[in-house]
Amino acid sequence: MCGILGVVAQSPVNQLLYDGLQVLQHRGQDAAGIATIESNTFHLHKGNGLAHDVFRTRNMRALAGNAGIAHVRYPTAGSAVDHNEAQPFYVNSPFGLVLGHNGNLTNTSQLQKELFLDDLRHVNTNSDSEVLLNVLAHELQIESKQLRLDAKTIFAAVSAVHRRCRGAYAVVSMIAGYGLLAFRDPYGIRPLVIGSNQTEKGMEYLVASESVALDTLGFKFMRDIEPGEAVFIDFNGNLHSQQCAENPVLNPCIFEFVYLARPDSMIDGISVYETRLNMGKSLADKLARTWVDHDIDVVIPIPDSSRPSALQLAYHLGIPFREGFVKNRYIGRTFIMPGQAMRKKSVRQKLNAISVEFKDKNVLLVDDSIVRGTTSREIVQMARDAGARKVYFASAAPPVMYPNVYGIDMPSSHELIATGRTEEEICREISADRIIYQDLADLKEAVQKCNPKITKFDCACFDGEYITGDITAEYLNRIEAARSGGKANEEIDDDQMELDLAMSITSL
Repeated sequence: MCGILGVVAQSPVNQLLYDGLQVLQHRGQDAAGIATIESNTFHLHKGNGLAHDVFRTRNMRALAGNAGIAHVRYPTAGSAVDHNEAQPFYVNSPFGLVLGHNGNLTNTSQLQKELFLDDLRHVNTNSDSEVLLNVLAHELQIESKQLRLDAKTIFAAVSAVHRRCRGAYAVVSMIAGYGLLAFRDPYGIRPLVIGSNQTEKGMEYLVASESVALDTLGFKFMRDIEPGEAVFIDFNGNLHSQQCAENPVLNPCIFEFVYLARPDSMIDGISVYETRLNMGKSLADKLARTWVDHDIDVVIPIPDSSRPSALQLAYHLGIPFREGFVKNRYIGRTFIMPGQAMRKKSVRQKLNAISVEFKDKNVLLVDDSIVRGTTSREIVQMARDAGARKVYFASAAPPVMYPNVYGIDMPSSHELIATGRTEEEICREISADRIIYQDLADLKEAVQKCNPKITKFDCACFDGEYITGDITAEYLNRIEAARSGGKANEEIDDDQMELDLAMSITSL
């Protein structure tokens, strides 16, 4: 999960892109970057940290130009600490290209091998986004005639990218001398929207991960970019679009609605806020059906994304809703922080209990999901320390049991508390008195109610069904080994070994 922006405007875009990153900061806190273009010259600044830490006045002044792209990074592939993996990435051949990517490629090792041995292109980091950039650059070179581009040629190159790349990707890119290119993978897993703004000087266009960026930056929402579709906006402000995939099908990531997206966003015609209200209603129905004689005194959300679900749950059960935790907004989201020790340490820095809301009460804590369980365990203990008589725990999402390989930081099954455990065992692990999970069918219904036209979702972390059809046990074992810091099995990682050997021989 990352946040991406791309804009072609009639005036300088540096401040607009910076403001957009602030709005999309929830999508990534590891690194931030902006690239602009002026007279076919790219200006690029990026680094580790939040947007307001990466950019200073001198950096902003250097980002000249009326078009640009921006990125906030949340590490799911590559290194979480290497500043060289901050985006956008740049390559100078055959055309100057910068690119920002939200998602995760699942055939990165194969593509790295192809790029080095067949396409004669060098990738300098472990980032799948740099791989994607070089695949796009190579296909533009293949499709271009006499090294000239037009919309038709660019769309042909994107079609080739779709044929080669697997996984999830929403992309913004700029081509020096030509314009802004944005495209979405054929499954539509990661979100991407486009908006417009009519000015006295002409039309402006903005592409972003979430519609909230359009709202706050003064752009009118046009539509979601379709799965497999590419949109090209030349530097004169002319918009071109084309379907570039053979069999596109929309499968939006359902976890976007559970946790990732801002509640004021619309994704694929679905209000994120409304889905979370629906989740609370269906969770209340389940609780009323399965626990008729409950003794809950108060419902308390774990801020912030669970608040709509908790509010709706309390309303439908007729139980008082109270704010029991105060959030320190100067501490980053613990889900995004790399490292279990850092995540555990940060919980009490991030939240503090209001003891009067817990003392001598049976409380139902509501969270959007339970992933690793570390945060949940700490919060349950905080409630007990604040005087709660009993602590029950409800999750607006089903048990997270499987690795996510499409751009969310849950790739290791041994870190997932629900893997291999019953609900009773999970309850004991987090030290709660009772646990209530959302059913997957109810979660799907809660989202689909907002747009009945969408019939399929990426629910891999809940049901283990990987919609791209290319995820094998060997692949999951490889990312498990990489995640745990151990060595990947030689039989599992033959492609990478062959690539490393070829690079070693070439360097002799």
